[in-house]
Amino acid sequence: MEATQEAQLTVPADLPDIDLRHHGDTEVGDGLADFAVNVRTGMPPAWLAERIRASVADLAAYPDPRPARRAVARRHGRAVGEVLLTAGAAEAFVLMARVLAPQKAVVVHPQFTEPEAALRAAGHPVERVILGKDFALDPAAIPADADLVVIGNPTNPTSVLHPAAAVAALAAPGRTVIVDEAFMDCVPGEPETLTGKLPTGVAVVRSLTKTWGLAGLRAGYVLADPYLIERLAEAQPLWAVSTPALVAIEACSAPEAVAEAEGWAVALAAERDRLAAELTTRGIYVVPGARASFLCLCVPDALGIRALLRQRGYAVRRGDTFPGLGSDWLRITVRDRSSNDALLDVLGELGI
Repeated sequence: MEATQEAQLTVPADLPDIDLRHHGDTEVGDGLADFAVNVRTGMPPAWLAERIRASVADLAAYPDPRPARRAVARRHGRAVGEVLLTAGAAEAFVLMARVLAPQKAVVVHPQFTEPEAALRAAGHPVERVILGKDFALDPAAIPADADLVVIGNPTNPTSVLHPAAAVAALAAPGRTVIVDEAFMDCVPGEPETLTGKLPTGVAVVRSLTKTWGLAGLRAGYVLADPYLIERLAEAQPLWAVSTPALVAIEACSAPEAVAEAEGWAVALAAERDRLAAELTTRGIYVVPGARASFLCLCVPDALGIRALLRQRGYAVRRGDTFPGLGSDWLRITVRDRSSNDALLDVLGELGI
């Protein structure tokens, strides 16, 4: 199927009305095979789970974020003052919405909807830039007077990895750019990350949820200039990140853990590309150049297909709750080869 997409344009965020709070976790349950949540299965690994369990012995003491903060700083070659630890990426977006006072906030869509939801909840008006064909980023599409821009890289749900130069080009005097890099560690070598560059006015949000299977622990962080980090810290509740989460952040930032994640990312890329090729041969439009742990598909009557898959025991993520997509879109998580083949078999039974 040939996907139909809007050209890049800016629209008010209140049109059309979309459920920004719908996420993949609401799609799963009842014994369904999970292709809806972008969290790696079989995680955390035994060594990490053991360290988290051991941290329970220290729960009588208040959390001490300093070792984990230093570990994150070392991992990205940043100063400690450029790091804020958060209870997942979602808290980071809420803190940004509380601290910043944009006159014109722009969210680049399709992308993870929590940043816009947080801005709305804080009372900020938001506009949307809807990306055009294949969801490639054109920095010129961003209104010149936007003083806050939010973009994902690689982007959820499209799996598109924007060039670092294009994302960095969004920075401008008087503008804050928030880059959601929650899935960047899915990309071998992380060639397009801005964590090592951190241009002026750019804040990078990272998460450990996806690769390490820590959705229930809530572990993430922000990298930004020290002044913004201080402001975010002032808005953050005391001891917001628990001791087990701090232990996990420190452990997953160690060189050996980074190397382990890199090995997984390489294997993921091969299986993702195989799955994308198989779906493409069936006439399904798969957003090209996928680089994260999921694929974005355009297929007629996607919502109907989603319902039929649920009847057969498979959960996939509907696409119509992402601004810029619609009822012909689905997002599917890339699992192991046998699980992916099982899903392909069921799709075949449905004539897809």
